[in-house]
Amino acid sequence: MTSIQTLFPPRPIRGVRVLHQKQNCAPHFAEIEVDFEPATEGFAFEVAPELTVDHEPAEAVPRFFAAAAAGIEEQLSLPEHGVVIATRVVLRRARVDSFGSHELAFKIAGYLAARKALERARCPRL
Repeated sequence: MTSIQTLFPPRPIRGVRVLHQKQNCAPHFAEIEVDFEPATEGFAFEVAPELTVDHEPAEAVPRFFAAAAAGIEEQLSLPEHGVVIATRVVLRRARVDSFGSHELAFKIAGYLAARKALERARCPRL
């Protein structure tokens, strides 16, 4: 028996907002908002040109964004979702904390954003 894989996303899924926050001796903080747009094939990630994030050191911010992209792509690639990735993801908003933000926090936020988008694709009212 073969399963039919569908393209993801089937339609634009906009405004997927995630706040990943964990408070303990090794805190996590990442907040992102992304749009998932249908594409012909593959995975593309871009940062909206108008997005600015105030954080020191400034050179860490692109690494955070790359980690979010990796988290999104990894989550969408899991076979359990039964989808073929054909998406352009646009990072519209991001918030960083000077103490709790790091690459792992943004990667987890990416995982969570992908899961939320998958849910919204299945249930359009979410």
